[in-house]
Amino acid sequence: MSEIVLINVSGRDRPGITAGLASILARHDVTVLDIDQAVIHNNLAWGMLVDVDGDQDDSGRSSSDALFKELLFKANELNLDIRFTPVDLQEYEAWFARGGQYRYIITILARRLGADHVASIADLVSEHGWNIAGIKRVSPRLAPGNSQTRRLIAVQLTVSRQGGDVNKLRDACLKLSSQTDADIAIQEDNIWRRNRRLVCFDMDSTLIQGEAIDLMAEAAGVGDEVSAITAQAMNGEIDFRESFKRRLALLKGLPESALASIDEKIEITEGAEDLITHLNQMGYKTAILSGGFTWFARRLQQRLGIDHVFANELEIKDGRLTGEVVGDIVDEAKKASLIKSIAATEGIRLEQVIAVGDGANDIPMLSLAGLGIAFHAKPAVRERAETAFGTVGLDGILYLIGMRENELER
Repeated sequence: MSEIVLINVSGRDRPGITAGLASILARHDVTVLDIDQAVIHNNLAWGMLVDVDGDQDDSGRSSSDALFKELLFKANELNLDIRFTPVDLQEYEAWFARGGQYRYIITILARRLGADHVASIADLVSEHGWNIAGIKRVSPRLAPGNSQTRRLIAVQLTVSRQGGDVNKLRDACLKLSSQTDADIAIQEDNIWRRNRRLVCFDMDSTLIQGEAIDLMAEAAGVGDEVSAITAQAMNGEIDFRESFKRRLALLKGLPESALASIDEKIEITEGAEDLITHLNQMGYKTAILSGGFTWFARRLQQRLGIDHVFANELEIKDGRLTGEVVGDIVDEAKKASLIKSIAATEGIRLEQVIAVGDGANDIPMLSLAGLGIAFHAKPAVRERAETAFGTVGLDGILYLIGMRENELER
């Protein structure tokens, strides 16, 4: 007759612990049903669920007694605490049945990880009928008292469904992230989360800080008028195409020579260069899908190493802007169409696409992509997005595609 036993070991971590314990289990022909291990600050938590022979000999002693005695001696030799817990067969079968449940990954991104962040997300998970199956820091370690202003802490929680609704959990995560100084993202732990291949970015207020058209308007002396229209469009108060035409008409007569000085004022968003450098090294494809202008997008493409660029081509005659564009306007429908086209060209499924944007005209592409991220977005966009960043830079996306501390440090 077999017995199911949970073996828990804790103590100071060092080489040889698993080898020493497992060799004893091997001599007794033990079947391993599950195994897990975690180490934090050189302290080990090691667990193994085993199926052992529980038959008794003529003296009434179980054949497993010798096994547990050897393990106790070995643990004492290694200065470890060890505990044996019998597991009822029905309890084991119930646990086994739960193993097929869908799991999701919740990623917490912050400048500083406080106990309040952990407590808030843990309460939220429990309240919505989910269970935390694992927690792990995935960002690089920081020295005590580290004062880096751009530091990024990333912690990953694996949660399993205990009857909760994932859409309600996602909405709660978005709401919590808007109320705290942390970004909270939730993704299904499936093959697509670990196999993204294309990242499409909006340009203005996403890859770059601010709107290039606002800088152009300042140079043309119509800054206030254009900024007001831009804000209405990004908040979804007016149609993007209409707002675009109105703003562009106000720029009629701006000298082409002014564009170079405007380009010098443009600042790249925090984390963008690190993110795209890593994406390029890993073989990802990247694209700019912008309602802005190719004049700036092409220069950004060269600086960052972007694969594809689609934006609006300014019409210039006699060295001045005409207030019109050449070709079709890149609006919300065009962005969604372009994501499909690029993915098809590259042989990439839409589930493998990440889209990042901030404005109302980005909503269709955010909804279409396997992962849509509203980055420092307007309220109307955050409400419609699957994931929203409002605290950290674009490099936080690296932790959503499965990057770990050692990979980034290398």
